[in-house]
Amino acid sequence: MRSNQLPQPGRPSLNPLTLAVASIIGASVALPCAQAQAVDEADDVVIVTASRRATSPLEVPFNVTVISGAELEGQRLTTLAEVARWVPGLTVIDQGARGSDLLTVRGLNTRSLNASEFLDNSGGNTVATYVGDIPLYLDLKMHDIQRVEFLSGPQGTLYGAGTLGGAIRYIPKAPDTEQFTVDFHGDLYDVSESNDPGYEADVVVNAPIVDGKLAFRGSVYYLDDPGFIDYPYLVREPGVSNPQPDFNDPNDVAANLYRADDVNTEQVVSSRLALGWDVNESIDATFNYVLQNTEAGGRSVNHRASFGTGPYESGHRFAEPEERETSLFSVELVVDLGFAELTSATGVSTYDMQGQRDQTDFYLDQEWGYETFPSFVSYTRELQQEDRVNQEVRLVSTSSGPVGWIAGLFYNNHEFDSSSEEFTPGIPEFWSIDVPTGDLSFLQIKSDELTERAVFGELSFAATDRLEIGIGGRFFEYETSEFGRFELPFFAFAPPGETLLNEDDGFLGKLSLGYDVNDQIMTYFTASEGFRIGGANAVAPCPVPLPATPVACALPHEVQIAPDRTTNYEIGMHSAFNGGRVSLDAAVFRIDWEDVQTLGTTENGDVPITVNGGKARSQGLEVALTARGSGPWSVRTSYAYTDAKLRDDAPGLVDGADAFEGDRLSGTPKQQFSLLLRHQRRLANGWELAADYGVTATSDVLTKVGMRDNGERLAGFALHSASLALSKDRWSATLYADNLTNKFAETAVRVDQTSIRNVNGFDVRRYFRNVVRPRTVGLELRYSIGG
Repeated sequence: MRSNQLPQPGRPSLNPLTLAVASIIGASVALPCAQAQAVDEADDVVIVTASRRATSPLEVPFNVTVISGAELEGQRLTTLAEVARWVPGLTVIDQGARGSDLLTVRGLNTRSLNASEFLDNSGGNTVATYVGDIPLYLDLKMHDIQRVEFLSGPQGTLYGAGTLGGAIRYIPKAPDTEQFTVDFHGDLYDVSESNDPGYEADVVVNAPIVDGKLAFRGSVYYLDDPGFIDYPYLVREPGVSNPQPDFNDPNDVAANLYRADDVNTEQVVSSRLALGWDVNESIDATFNYVLQNTEAGGRSVNHRASFGTGPYESGHRFAEPEERETSLFSVELVVDLGFAELTSATGVSTYDMQGQRDQTDFYLDQEWGYETFPSFVSYTRELQQEDRVNQEVRLVSTSSGPVGWIAGLFYNNHEFDSSSEEFTPGIPEFWSIDVPTGDLSFLQIKSDELTERAVFGELSFAATDRLEIGIGGRFFEYETSEFGRFELPFFAFAPPGETLLNEDDGFLGKLSLGYDVNDQIMTYFTASEGFRIGGANAVAPCPVPLPATPVACALPHEVQIAPDRTTNYEIGMHSAFNGGRVSLDAAVFRIDWEDVQTLGTTENGDVPITVNGGKARSQGLEVALTARGSGPWSVRTSYAYTDAKLRDDAPGLVDGADAFEGDRLSGTPKQQFSLLLRHQRRLANGWELAADYGVTATSDVLTKVGMRDNGERLAGFALHSASLALSKDRWSATLYADNLTNKFAETAVRVDQTSIRNVNGFDVRRYFRNVVRPRTVGLELRYSIGG
């Protein structure tokens, strides 16, 4: 009979080898020779906590992928986009340092692969992200991380925040009350297409304060990335300089434009302070403070199609810097009650963003008359602020009997404020209008508040020695308040602001069956429901009748956002053979998705909004294999196939255009593949030598559902990497090359090629493509003290 306790030493277990990026069914695999953090050293047992219990992957009847902290370091994986290439079923549309990357799991996306600022600070909201036990969207720079767990499928019966398709957990390293340690890390590298080198460095200190009782752990990380995208067409004096001079006349170009190289720089300061307190044998407390500040210089895009730039050149008229700062203070308390473990997790977080965008092409595309000004340019100044308070209280049974249970309460309050100011220098003088707001041509103010409460839990029962049955449920309710106001100072009409209210409640269910074929193979079936909160678009309703002048407003059908839901079915197996040296994991899944939320724009003013459209279905296969022989070689490979399509016609789904049953969804490749080979040996002088070769590959993606409304098919590509590492005692040095072949590939677009046109002598540059990072070659050093 399976129990809720850790596997016993006599049972074959997964090895640290298996903790690399894994398959879908609880395969917790590690890249060869990585020292997994979540390992019981005495019994050589990999431990995962995705099920809210410390257990072997062979005890988990659902899909979890774990990457250890050692693997993150060994493969130099510091961002979600880098990690996703090794996780079957997870796709992250990497748009560089500026903006929010789009996260997609198992094909759950209908958004056009469009400008990232429309995502706000959410990543698309189909995948929940956690820092420890606190739900918070953050593309955390992964230093001093114990492991990252990725859970496929809805997880609302185990976790406080409801999830539509999956969850990602960053689990930081805990303070150690026994040993004083200091770890240093430095990396100096060169990026092809960059003029300057880049570097990153971090230091981690762990200091016991009261032996066995109280410890402090602190880390500081710094990144200075040089960028690789040039901006050759920046205007010298907005509203005076000609943004499109005679390019055959060097003097005319120099008089109006200037060039800046390597604009898409990135500077990151990330730090974590943690205090661990073992109050007594039954109570542990951890206090955490996380701060991450990112300054991005510009986008990682080109305008090859719309303006004839080079592959690593932008056609923007303004630099587009953005600064983001996220902070989190959390208190996590764990109490052993004997019959159960009580966990209380409290989090208070803030997010602040300020940025600038080139808005010229939007106005040119609208043809509102701005194009009659020969020196017309426009830019925006944007601000966003978020405040969150989260509280989760959870009880997890600890008995070894046939019945296990989990019960929890969750509270979330989220306040979001934003403003966007658009300036058109020189237009008031050109139009001979006198307005007190000067060059300000458009102002948008939004204010949203969400309050969410939930009760969740699971019950499991060992029906036989081999069969375990689990059921789960989640009751939830939420209220939203959305306020939006627009001003158009150059025009007489501006709609008044209005507060829109929305509330809903409901229930989500889960059923799982786990069957041990033998001590080496476990199979399972899971059916689980997911949910994403609805609300209202913070856009003022349109007046009746509409004025003759331009207006930004929402028609009645553009105001409310309905929740969307998923039902996930999967059958899988995961296994460990030869003492954990070989693992094979596989699963097939089907997800039904209803009332799909996607990105749209208002009919009047092209204001970004969220709309609902139709039903979709995603189904596929995911497989992972890891193997380590008795010799120096080890291998890990994975494959995922995802077939995601609409289940019925969806009027207006694709940027206002209709989509139809059978149309393929956007943003997700049908096929993903990864392979890592490692050769490791001890040299005669006592040094350890490790050589790695890796490749990740994806097939093509669609930029719009079914390639409707001028959608495109972006070609698939493969990225190769190689490294050579030497280590001895406390030192290690690694020479590496990422994107070894210097592959040029494009991953996303803004709008579509219908905007490539000339308006009154201006070439509209609204269309661009995001590009992958060129070849990066570097040398990394690590040194440790203590331990």
